[in-house]
Amino acid sequence: MDNGASSYRRFHDEGDERGLAEIIREYRDGLIFYLSGFVANIQIAEELAEETFVLLGTKKPKDKGKGSFKTWLYTIGRNIALNYLKRQAKRSEISVEDYPELVSDEENLEKAFIKEEQKIMVHRALKKLKPEYHQVLWLIYFENFGNKEAAKVMKKSVHGIETLVYRARMSLKSQLEMEGFVYEEP
Repeated sequence: MDNGASSYRRFHDEGDERGLAEIIREYRDGLIFYLSGFVANIQIAEELAEETFVLLGTKKPKDKGKGSFKTWLYTIGRNIALNYLKRQAKRSEISVEDYPELVSDEENLEKAFIKEEQKIMVHRALKKLKPEYHQVLWLIYFENFGNKEAAKVMKKSVHGIETLVYRARMSLKSQLEMEGFVYEEP
């Protein structure tokens, strides 16, 4: 699959339902985790991702091909999440303390357990950063977006993204150090 564009074209132009199914299968999990950075709730993020795919399936917006399909899809998801947050702010139903806890499977080996604990510490520290920092770090390091793609999603210049990544990394490092994070040698 060429980053989802051909699958979406098949669905959009030819009505091939398998194209949409391929897109959902390919991008669902990443989109959910990306959106959870906005709403701090995995169940709500799942609903927003579903809403994103429903929009693709029903309204069939036209991908103008100005960037990668993934960038376009994540931008749609981001806009849906922002609209959700605006609606929630009006209702005042979102609590600051409503963050989901990361759950990891128990590991038998001590080294595997420590590595998992470190991942949890990084995710928790990431959630404590400014939303803009969390978003840019997630796009760059977890979704493997380039600076140019992240700039399109976040509606910023490439230079602005570079600066934002630097500041976000420094903020994350500071947060991890405050929490006593120990860097493991390879």
